[in-house]
Amino acid sequence: MTSPSNRHALLADKLVHPQFPRAGSYDLEWQFQNAMGPNPLWLAESLSELLELTPGMRVLDLGCGRAVTSIFLSREFGVQVVAADLWVQPHENWTRVAEAGLDAQVMPLHAEAHDLKFAHGYFDAIVSLDAYHYFGTDDLYLGYLVQFLRPGGQLGICVPARTDAAEGTVPLHMDDAWDWDYHSFHGPRWWRRHWEKTGKVRMEHADLLPDGWRHWLRWEQLTALEGSAEWRKESAAWAEKLEEDAGQSLGFARVVARTPGG
Repeated sequence: MTSPSNRHALLADKLVHPQFPRAGSYDLEWQFQNAMGPNPLWLAESLSELLELTPGMRVLDLGCGRAVTSIFLSREFGVQVVAADLWVQPHENWTRVAEAGLDAQVMPLHAEAHDLKFAHGYFDAIVSLDAYHYFGTDDLYLGYLVQFLRPGGQLGICVPARTDAAEGTVPLHMDDAWDWDYHSFHGPRWWRRHWEKTGKVRMEHADLLPDGWRHWLRWEQLTALEGSAEWRKESAAWAEKLEEDAGQSLGFARVVARTPGG
């Protein structure tokens, strides 16, 4: 039988990755218990490399889930974060925020992405991790969202993506494993066009997260075994899909833009 200390070491060896040195310092069990899909700390760290985050900035974490990314951004960069989510209640996230000692820096609230109650120009940055594709593919959404950014403010997302050129179709090798809502997965070029055509932002970056599908697969395999009971079945299903796909069609897109002025 594997002892708790040996088990912890084995998990750490699988989770700690040179591409995500900041995320590697966070408690393993905490990460597993608060997972709601792909590893949120890995996505947050990969996106943060493309942003200019400085202490005291006001950041909206839109679709924050269990506020893991909000805690990460505040702790690592000293920013003030509004942790907004539709499905996870603020009091649940407040417990995690307070336990992290960030009750003066992170404010959880309930919000629907199309009904945000903020002053125009309030935020220095808006980030969305594994969430923006649920609401941001609408042609009109970007124009709505950027009104809450100051001039020169940053918008950054990291979302599931198609890595091939056949968007809008079902990959033949995934015919039996493809759900209709996966059509919200778009590649970097699609997102660039989608944002540029509005004239509301200046594009700064759009790419595929290097080895994104491998990181996604590794995390789903681990959470299928070690994650919270409510997510193990779904993680196992995703691990099977990603292993079959092997990066042919699925990965993650990182997209960053800035509002004019500032």
